[in-house]
Amino acid sequence: MTRAMPGTANSGTAAIDQVTERIRKLYGGWDRTTTIDRMRGDWDELLWSDSVAAQSEKVSAQGVDATWIVAAEARPDTVLLYLHGGGFQVGSVRSHRDLIARLSRAAGCRALAIDYRRAPEHRFPAALSDAIAAYQWLLEQGVAPARTAIAGDSAGGGLALSTLLVSRERNLPLPAAAVVLSAWTDLAATGESYVSRAAADPLNQRRLVQAMARNYLGDCADPRDPLASPLFADLAGLPPLLMQVGDRETVLDDSRNFAAKARAAGVQVELEVWDKMIHVFQQFAAELPQAGLAIDSIGRFLRRHWQL
Repeated sequence: MTRAMPGTANSGTAAIDQVTERIRKLYGGWDRTTTIDRMRGDWDELLWSDSVAAQSEKVSAQGVDATWIVAAEARPDTVLLYLHGGGFQVGSVRSHRDLIARLSRAAGCRALAIDYRRAPEHRFPAALSDAIAAYQWLLEQGVAPARTAIAGDSAGGGLALSTLLVSRERNLPLPAAAVVLSAWTDLAATGESYVSRAAADPLNQRRLVQAMARNYLGDCADPRDPLASPLFADLAGLPPLLMQVGDRETVLDDSRNFAAKARAAGVQVELEVWDKMIHVFQQFAAELPQAGLAIDSIGRFLRRHWQL
């Protein structure tokens, strides 16, 4: 099922323009001399918020740095494993704290967010190894797969799908569902939307996306490797998926093409295309009404598949 989701009124257009300008200003402050540590710090500062009340507890998930983020009245027996975005190079639990807390509140679950290893220090498949380790750790803690889900945005969305693929191949019990936001499923950037949405997308252009892919993969890995780009994998047997993406995104086809291929393989997929929205707009729920609506939709989807 594909749903076209509501766009913005004039006030909403002004809000999305303000968000876009803040991100553009951040990008504009970087050049070839900017260190990766500076980029990571700037990204965390731009996105961090504790506006949603939630308890936080740092843990080690099979050696992977992780944080429990638990909103009020969350059920202890339902868990969302969250993998942050950031092109595999920036982004962290800190940058995504607000989004994860809102998801915990909307779905009424505990959320485990991990700080997986990032490029360029740790290239593919380090992040995937960390995500698998964290999922296995959850299972070892006695969390029931039927009350577990995995989610992620952008690079983290692709990573969540790859985690499902590896779990399937290792015969691990799969979670009840998965949710991906603006998922990066095609590191080869073959989608037609890289052309058709180039003028509309204020943030991500094909050259930037391809550069991030090279930085993550290094010189030896193939951008069409199914575990780096799950679009090219055999998708049979995956759990029900909710995919959300903005209509203005160059990576729009990463979601549309993945959804079509997954459906052809017999996977239940709900695809929501949000009119006039940008990449991972859900991170700006304090400013964008559509972000709040999208998070509410995620909460309903998870509760339904957890049979709550």
